Amino acid sequence: MARDSQAALVALNRFGLGARGGASGDLPNAASDPRGFVKAELARPNGVLLEVPGLQSTAALGKAVFDYQFESQQARDAAAKAATPSAVEGQPPADAKTQRRNLSLNSIAMDMAPKEPAAEPAKPVATGDAAMAPAETMRPSQPKPPPAPLNIIQKTFRAEALARLQRGLMADCGFTERLVAFWSNHFCISANKGGPARMWAGSFEREAIRPHVLGRFADMLKAVEQHPAMLFFLDNQQSLGPDSRAGKNRNRGLNENLAREILELHTLGVGGGYSQDDVTALANVITGWTYAGRLGQLGAPGTFVFNANAHQPGAQRVLGKTYGASDVTQGEAVLADLARHPSTAKFVAAKFARHFVADDPPQALVARLADVFARTDGDLKALATALVDSDDAWTAPLSKMRSPYEFLVASGRLLAQIPNDPGRYLGALNTLGQPLWSPAGPNGFADSNAAWAAPEGLKLRLDISAQIASRLADGIDPRDLLELVAADAASVETRKTIERAESRQQALALLLMSPEFQRR
Repeated sequence: MARDSQAALVALNRFGLGARGGASGDLPNAASDPRGFVKAELARPNGVLLEVPGLQSTAALGKAVFDYQFESQQARDAAAKAATPSAVEGQPPADAKTQRRNLSLNSIAMDMAPKEPAAEPAKPVATGDAAMAPAETMRPSQPKPPPAPLNIIQKTFRAEALARLQRGLMADCGFTERLVAFWSNHFCISANKGGPARMWAGSFEREAIRPHVLGRFADMLKAVEQHPAMLFFLDNQQSLGPDSRAGKNRNRGLNENLAREILELHTLGVGGGYSQDDVTALANVITGWTYAGRLGQLGAPGTFVFNANAHQPGAQRVLGKTYGASDVTQGEAVLADLARHPSTAKFVAAKFARHFVADDPPQALVARLADVFARTDGDLKALATALVDSDDAWTAPLSKMRSPYEFLVASGRLLAQIPNDPGRYLGALNTLGQPLWSPAGPNGFADSNAAWAAPEGLKLRLDISAQIASRLADGIDPRDLLELVAADAASVETRKTIERAESRQQALALLLMSPEFQRR
């Protein structure tokens, strides 16, 4: 059975989110048919969708956040007016410059509808979740101060986070949830950008990523680049064609952020054959791609709209091809061609293999995945299937370190901890350097051992493992959990380490830090 247990460990850790505790039987089920166990989720495409009562659409959330910002601004203005003494004639209030500086990026989009007033965004909002506190501070005998009231942005973010966590914790294998996380990081936004980004972080993943995880790359690409969250994150609502009506009136021009990341991070990759001229041309092509503001003069608030008044007129040449239509279809045609470009196939295949197999994946595997991507017109289900069918993906050593998100979800699965509040998970993610939906830049979170296996990171994982053990070890035999995690695939060293632990708490913490649990 040792060989089957090793294959089961690969199935659950490399492709999935780890074995669940209790009577799930994940390890024996995976051992009986490892590849079938992983691929079973691919046969349930609707299972990737996340439809939870209470989670709203991007449009509904957009209207809510715009109204919240508008009302907050009115309240601040009224408070400032009441508190400010009469100004010297001709002198503005002391905070006028601050108010102008804090105007929403969305106000640029609203500028395109002349009568629509600008609204101030909420500043990046902390989740209110401290990192997991040491055991002493978590005892019921020590009362906690009452939490600060949550505004609508915080409530929405936490509800979206809870739905995502619960799905990962309860999934059979977790392969499709791993695919969601991979593509969400590939096409990342950051919730720290501001109020709309935090409000939309979950709906962006639900609407632009999940429906296409087992569909076509081209469809996902279009959905992502036209989603208000991506347009806000990379400032495309600020981008005006220099020769457009709005550009001439406002004396503003291009913002190349989104165009550059489409080429560099979303499709072709660095060295994929594009030039600065291509970046500029694509930036011209997608001028006018924005979203409607609070009053909805461009469309329903919080929805993607094409503003012809902001679009750079005329044909544009991208990667040697001329695109003549001067409307939204011009950009859509460029995206469709980028999705099918050979450099995109190579870039996506290499990143896919690097995530699931090794920091330096077998080149034969990368070539095989690139070929599948190209032959199937970017069929992502076919890409995932080819990965699972590859012997290279099963024989490579389990050398990759689980990301903080994968580690925490795997811990919750093993210990059957399905939360009703996301606070503890969000706090631990912040501590470990992977705050949910909040990478430091548009390249997403790193996907390498160098990022997650550094000594300081391991020390923090040990601290959190000890905190988890201090709360949950009573009534648990870590030796039984080891059988659920790895069975015969567990090393002699790991077994001896757990058996020799001084307490159940120590044994559980050591199990959570073992190679069988940390590596995938």
